Amino acid sequence: MAVHYTCDGRSRRDFLRVGALSASGLTLANYLKWAEAGEVASPAPKSAIFIDLPGGPSHLDSFDPKPEAPDNIRGKFRPINTNVSGIQISEHLPKLAQCADKFVILRGVSHTLAAHRLGQEYVNTGSKPLPSLEYPGYGAVVAKELSVARDLPPFVAIPQGNQRAGFLGIQYSAMNTGRTPVAGQAFSVRGITLGNGMTVEQIEQRHDLLSDLDQTFRSLESDNQLLTGLNRFHQKAFDMITSSKARQAFDISRESPSFAKQFSEDGFAQSCLLAIRLVEAGVRFVSLSLGGWDTHRDNFSKLSNDLLPKLDAGLSALYCGLEQRGLLETTSVLTTGEFGRTPKINTRSAEGGRDHYPRCMFMLMAGGGIRGGQVIGESDDTASGPKNDAIRPDDVAASFYHSLGIDPSKEYHTDTGRPITLVRDGSVIPQLFA
Repeated sequence: MAVHYTCDGRSRRDFLRVGALSASGLTLANYLKWAEAGEVASPAPKSAIFIDLPGGPSHLDSFDPKPEAPDNIRGKFRPINTNVSGIQISEHLPKLAQCADKFVILRGVSHTLAAHRLGQEYVNTGSKPLPSLEYPGYGAVVAKELSVARDLPPFVAIPQGNQRAGFLGIQYSAMNTGRTPVAGQAFSVRGITLGNGMTVEQIEQRHDLLSDLDQTFRSLESDNQLLTGLNRFHQKAFDMITSSKARQAFDISRESPSFAKQFSEDGFAQSCLLAIRLVEAGVRFVSLSLGGWDTHRDNFSKLSNDLLPKLDAGLSALYCGLEQRGLLETTSVLTTGEFGRTPKINTRSAEGGRDHYPRCMFMLMAGGGIRGGQVIGESDDTASGPKNDAIRPDDVAASFYHSLGIDPSKEYHTDTGRPITLVRDGSVIPQLFA
């Protein structure tokens, strides 16, 4: 039975229940006690997975093929049909083609920043970079806005990511794993896994000593954002080290073979498996990275032999795995590079390559109440730009936050008191949730 939540989070079913019970003598005060005790349904907690494709993947050779374009634009790959009528993607994405009903393709996404660093800052925050201000990445905002269990990190990057905490401060930075997991092996994460014969009891003794020292020198500390962040990291690290829940969440070797077998053995696919375990345990934001998309040379061999098969296997398994675990509806998944690549193929190598091109690119969105199985936006006949209205990274950011229950127009303040709007120039894309 579907449960429909009202604006304050109570379900319609709950109000019907309390209405019926009130007739038999249950007061509002008793109802609130009942709710506090956990007897009233509440919305499932939200989480997010961000998949970074640094280097900038070619949109024409992946999710926005143009088979009718001239030879020097359309490239070598053929489009194939997906399981959604009318949607075609590259022949080197067959697994994603069979689960296209689970995600949305955004085409005609456009901006003007053709440098890697600036483009990455833009798509990782949803706001154009400014020289005077560093905006926080999605993960930092989610870590601030969505609560997490004390013994879990709110934001994990596998192995590391391009998202920084910006003006929110170091306390909202990612916990980097430093490496990717290996299939079937216990995953050791520095700062969580007990090593060198250490026991939980020894860790607790050291923590008590550090706490005594902190108390001794606390009066010497000023109200410093860095110190606040470091103290928070220290306490969080202790909570995770002494928590079997946290250590088990990172250990993919504990995953059931029947579930794990759908993930290939490369590092990206195993990172996708780890992301599902972390979200299931209660981590609010996980970022993954699959690099190598800067294909100025040998674009087609690099894509067909390596990059597209890895993305296809890992991302399709991620979507299907989240659905199998009942997590897709509450987990927002955003996949993007920093820009697309030139429609015209260059001649720097025998087979040619494609160069930086922010005027037209793709992004993928799924989960979190987003209606999959559709294409939103359109590029022109040569994928040189949006055919009609452009979708901006700002609009994608507003939609991503909206899917997580975070108001994109929320106002934050820097440590100097400067008011900053979370997404200053973006609007929610209504078709995503129609």
